[in-house]
Amino acid sequence: MTRTALVLGAGMVGVSCALALQKRGIAVTLIDRREPGRETSHGNAGVLARSSIVPLNNPSLFPKITSYLGNRHPALNMSWRRALTRPGWLLRFLWEARPSQAAARIAALESLTASTVERHRALMTEAGIAHRLRETGTLKLWRTEAGHAAAKAEHDFLKGRGIESRMLDRQGISAVEPSLNPIFPAGLLIPSVGSVDSPGAVTAAYGKLFADRGGRIEQAEVTGLARHGAGWRANTAKGSFDADIAVVALGPWSGDLLKPLGLDPWLDVERGYHRHMEAQAGARLSRPVYDVDAAYYMAPMEQGYRITSGVDLSDRDAPDNHRQIDSVTTAAREAFPFNGVIGETWRGARPTLPDSLPMIGQAPRNPGLWLAFGNQHIGFSTGPITGEMIAAMVCGETPPADPKPFRPERYIA
Repeated sequence: MTRTALVLGAGMVGVSCALALQKRGIAVTLIDRREPGRETSHGNAGVLARSSIVPLNNPSLFPKITSYLGNRHPALNMSWRRALTRPGWLLRFLWEARPSQAAARIAALESLTASTVERHRALMTEAGIAHRLRETGTLKLWRTEAGHAAAKAEHDFLKGRGIESRMLDRQGISAVEPSLNPIFPAGLLIPSVGSVDSPGAVTAAYGKLFADRGGRIEQAEVTGLARHGAGWRANTAKGSFDADIAVVALGPWSGDLLKPLGLDPWLDVERGYHRHMEAQAGARLSRPVYDVDAAYYMAPMEQGYRITSGVDLSDRDAPDNHRQIDSVTTAAREAFPFNGVIGETWRGARPTLPDSLPMIGQAPRNPGLWLAFGNQHIGFSTGPITGEMIAAMVCGETPPADPKPFRPERYIA
């Protein structure tokens, strides 16, 4: 008899899990309240982050804390009311940034990011959207002369991990991106990083590939999850769905579904915003650009130039706070010749665990319940390998990356 699976959540991680399970002959039902790729996976900078191997809470965080406390830095906006309601999570996040943990966390993240471009290239080819992939790298830029030292330090670090990069001065930056205003004295070009022109459209195309191969997609909000006989049942506004196994890949909403089962994954969220801008006639970028000092990405997209904000640590469903996105929009206008804003400002939420690593594996005490969330800022990049890891473990295969650093037991007793 054919095994069956429910995958709850149709972002990049969920769709990737559905495809990987389907490839192994499992009949999969993919369930989400929205169409594939319309939530968190829609709003990122579209970067396939081969070089994003340093966790957010690394030892360099500590010297920056005082500059963040007043909510004046574009990299962070913090709701102190929210922080005080979950002081344990914030303290654990800071504790996980201690230097003794850095090397292991970097190795764990690198195991997820090393094959990201290769895996997405293969999926895009299968989905018929190879034209959406850019393999032109990314460019990090610094606004002060101190950036030369920062670029050199990052260059040396990446070289030690086998990741190519090229240091650029002001003239070198103008040579690779002539439309940028010459306000950056230092830059770092990282050629191995890929990008796409619409992350939401890419995720949707992967969802269509799943459906074209016989997968079932149900658009319905999941209201509950429970054991049902030897398997699992998901309750939705459209009725219930049963299967042998269930995969929770609901990103920042995963905890809502798990806590009634007595499973608290210590999940929190980082909100983020983006806007699309129209470039002036003749101005263009060939790759995503990250302005380090102003804390934003500027990425060429199908919809225009996407400007992304830093982290907003407010309640997941609180009203918008545009302080950061307004600030980085001003900074982006200094860097590149823009006309006006296109469309509305978008807001989303990224799922984050205290150690900045995702949760990938079977839930403790709940056979057949698999967890795949917490990929924070790099879920779009690491979705495909997360899906392959889940499917391999479900089928008793050796996963493509060591699952131990991502085991649910590190937070769920």
